[in-house]
Amino acid sequence: MIKPPRIWISNAAPAKGERVRVRAQVTHRMETGLRNDDGGKAILRNIVNRFEASLGGQPLFEWNPQISVAIDPYIEFVFVADKSGTLNMVWTDDAGTKQTAARDVTVAG
Repeated sequence: MIKPPRIWISNAAPAKGERVRVRAQVTHRMETGLRNDDGGKAILRNIVNRFEASLGGQPLFEWNPQISVAIDPYIEFVFVADKSGTLNMVWTDDAGTKQTAARDVTVAG
């Protein structure tokens, strides 16, 4: 069973124009394709190759990590709150597996 992503938001009810910091970590083995199993067969590459964050359907942030990212990748980003909505985050790996997380953000005033 895959653990759900760990999400921290500095303020889920920010004032309009306030900067909101998001920290997110997903559980993923991040196989580089450079290792062999016990039988000497190459283990296929399978890394998180895309991260997307959107608020209320509007893109906020996109990240395309490469092979050198460590196991269980952690990301931190900041956005300016201008409207309420659901903060959606999606991690996609080489196998096409997606992990998602969502948090509501309610802008006051």
